[in-house]
Parts: sequence; C-alpha cells; structure tokens
Amino acid sequence: MPANFKKKKHRKHKNQNRQHVSSDGEDETGESTNKEGPPAPATEENNNKPYIVRYSDVWGRYLVAARNLKAGEKIIQVEPLAMGPWAASDPVCLGCYKRFEKGSKVIKCVGCGWRICSPTCSGLTVGGAHKTLECNPLKTHNVAQLFETSSAEQIKLMYEAIFALRCLLLKTTNPERYATLLEMEPLNELRQKISSLWKRNQEMIVRRIRDEWKFDEFSEGEIHTVCGIIEVNSFQIGQDDVHARALYPEAFYIMHDCTPNTTHTDDPKTHVLSIRLTNDLKAGDPITLSYSYTLQGTLKRRQHLFESKFFWCQCKRCSDPTEFSTNCSSLKCTKCPKGFILTTNPLDQDADWKCKSCAHTIPAKIIVQLLDRLFKELDAIDGNSIDLYEQFNAKYKNVLHHNHYLLLSTKHSLCQLYGKISGYLISEMSLQQIKQKEKICRDLLSVVDVYEPGLSRLRGVIMYELHAPIMVQIKYQSEAGQMNANQLKRMLTEVIYLLKHSSQILSFEPPGSQEYEMALAARDALQNMQA
Repeated sequence: MPANFKKKKHRKHKNQNRQHVSSDGEDETGESTNKEGPPAPATEENNNKPYIVRYSDVWGRYLVAARNLKAGEKIIQVEPLAMGPWAASDPVCLGCYKRFEKGSKVIKCVGCGWRICSPTCSGLTVGGAHKTLECNPLKTHNVAQLFETSSAEQIKLMYEAIFALRCLLLKTTNPERYATLLEMEPLNELRQKISSLWKRNQEMIVRRIRDEWKFDEFSEGEIHTVCGIIEVNSFQIGQDDVHARALYPEAFYIMHDCTPNTTHTDDPKTHVLSIRLTNDLKAGDPITLSYSYTLQGTLKRRQHLFESKFFWCQCKRCSDPTEFSTNCSSLKCTKCPKGFILTTNPLDQDADWKCKSCAHTIPAKIIVQLLDRLFKELDAIDGNSIDLYEQFNAKYKNVLHHNHYLLLSTKHSLCQLYGKISGYLISEMSLQQIKQKEKICRDLLSVVDVYEPGLSRLRGVIMYELHAPIMVQIKYQSEAGQMNANQLKRMLTEVIYLLKHSSQILSFEPPGSQEYEMALAARDALQNMQA
C-alpha cells in the first residue's frame, strides 16, 4: 500500500476462518463488538518468545507481553515471506526495487526480458526472489512482449501484479511458506462488498495473471485471496529510493492502536524486519503498532484505516474528540474569539462539528471539504520550500489550532529543513529564525510525546533537531554576556539529555540510513561536550 505522509505502513492483525475484528473490537460491519478491552483468551501460544499469541472469538489472534518487557527490547526479528513492488508502482528493478533514473540505459534480464538496474544487482542472485520465483515462468509465458503494446499506466499495473504472482508461485516452489502466507487474513468477504476495489483487482490483477500472462493454473479465488493478503498485511519497506512491500510471519499478529507501543525497521539489504518496544510493558499488556501516520487527525486517520485496512478504528485516541488534549483536529471558531470547533462524535464520520465555547455548528461535509482543500494546497508545496511552508502556517494560523495535523505536517518539514537548506544553514540563520526552529521542534515534541512516547523514531529525530537551536542560542547569549551560570547549566543539561536520548533511539535504525547518521552525530556531539 502506498505511503501516506511518507510513513511506513503496517498491517492488520488476522483471524482466519473466524469473524474478523480490528484491534479495537470491530466486526466486519465496522461496528464495535468490544469496548471494554480484550476478553480472556481461549488459547495461548508462547514457544519461549517474549510475546504470547492469544486467541479469542472477538479478537482473533493478537500478541501480548509474555513477561515484563523493557523499552528498546526486540520482540520480533523475521525474514520476509514474500516481497514485491508497490501498488501501481513505477517500473523498478525486480532485484532491488529501485526506480530507473530518467534517461538511464535500458538493461534487461537475460532470462525473462524484464528491465533490471544491472546484471550485477545484489537482488538478482541465484537465490534471490526473482530468480527462484518468477524469472523462468515469465520467460516461459513470454510476458515481456506485452511491454511493447502497453501504456505507462498498464506497465505500472504489471509491476503491481508481480507481487501477487510471486505469492502464488510459492504454492509449488515453497509450500511451507505458502501455508504460512495463507494464515494471514485476506478479508475476502468484506473486500468483495467494496465493489470498486474488487472490480479493480479482478481487472488489473486477476485477469492480467490468468488471461494476459496465461497463468491459468491459479483460480480467480486464489488470486483474489492473495490480493487481500497483500492489501491487509504487507509492510512498506526499504529506504527512500526503494519502492517495495513485504509480507512477514509473526508480525501480522500485532494489533493496531493510534498510540502504538512498538516501532519497526527493516535491514536495507536483507529486509529482515525488526520490531522493538518503544515503552516498557507489563506481562499481559497488548503489543500494538500503528497502521496509519500518527501525526494525522482522527477524521482522516480513521478514513484511511477503513479504506486501506477495512476497519473503523475505535481506540482511545479515536474516541476522544480532543485526541488526548492535543487538539490535533480542532479548528478555530469564527463566531467567538477563543473557541475551538471539534467533532461532536469522533466515531461518526458524519457527525456535526461544534464549538466548545458557543453554539456555532458546522456539518461534517463542510469540514471534510475544507480539510481536503487545505491538504491539496499543502501537498502542492515543493518539499524544500521553507518560504511556502511558512506562508501556509501564517495563512491558516487563524483557521486551525496550532496543533492541527496540517500545521504539524508543515512544522515537521520545517523542523528538518531549517539548518540544512541553502540560505537557511545554521550559520546563515538569524537569532529569530533559530528561535523559530526551537519553537517548532518543541511544538512537535509536545504532541509526539503523547502519540509516540518513549523510543519512537519520530521522537528521536525531533529531539536531535531540537538540540541545535539551543546550542546556537547558548553561543549567542554567552558571547553577548546575556547568560548567567544557572541558565548555562540548565540549557547544557537539556542539550545533553536531547543528544543522549536521540542517540539511543536512532541507533536502532539501519546503518546508512539518515536516522542512523543522526545517531552517530548525536553521539559524537555528546562526546565532544563531555570531553
């Protein structure tokens, strides 16, 4: 599933051959079946792991801590069962999943004729997925010839179908893996009720594999099931230049929550998935992750979850109109000076929105139209344009709460752009701009501390970004004689705290990633300060 706000996607927990429920106790109609928390399990599985697999008629299978667990503890590390390109992916190398540079030389696989990045691509070895799964079958069925008569959009869909084909080919090449894959819930009954989705898969995936590519040994039902398994359970993986999804054993049991207690990374070479706790857990506590971007408001977050994971979330955050007093979705009232407009029922997408200080009420339809318009305006901004992000903030600061998710999005971008873009390097920024970066980082951190507390990647990045403006202000104020010993000690103590914790958090990221480089820089800065 494609990213939303550039976040890795996480998948729905499963319940095969039973009534499907979300982590929040919803049945296939999307209605809540359990608002008091998970019932006692009917069975438990442990196998000496840090988690227990529990099962109930309402929750299906889900994970809880087998013992008291510490933040940072790795609870799952598994290899992918299957991997493939994104949905509607641009053409990518089927070995490394990297897009081809515009104008680059066209190199084709000597076996199947599909385009590759290089004959020496590390993902095209004899034991790699391409060689062991689809290369020979694609050659036998002469599928590459279809590129000559296909449009750019049809070619994207061909790449999307590769993932489904790989899963299907496991049936004969690796029956054990295929059996594990079939343990994942495809939600066929629910997905079939979404006619646009089912029809798209029928035309773009099922018909393509069976009729165009002539793999008629797979039934329509089998292909639809695999499509559902991918849609519901796949993780988006890789660094920024990799466009791939993967299915993993064990990880698919983890429940969703909009304030998760885990984070995950995948190795950039092997794509081995590691899931770690961001907070301490007690024995029996549910283990959760988020299938959506946490810095997004409830209305849009729930809609995204329904459209991509087929359930309406009813977690504690979604049930609170203020989203734990952060007001991530609140708008400023136009009828009274200090009022904020919130939904009257966050679990009803069509509920009216009303000011907390006066009687002003707005239909949900109008709110959705406003948010869609503002999002399109924000999405059109060049990703490196500090000026345009600042203009967006200034334009809508009297419309949106300062913690509104659209403003959080601009602040997240500005937080990382200040100090890194020409004209806004740390040495080029005025004291006022330095203080602005500090304020933005603190605004973000106050919200992230609520949604992703503990050792979360996002929190680590923001803490690292926050240390720089504080250090610059120490230098400014010290040179100007504007700082006493107590102020200096307080500010240095905070910088040490930020560097220590950002280094700890981001050291879990894959070596070579931007976040891991931040961890190294934080460690070096800390050592220099303590030398």
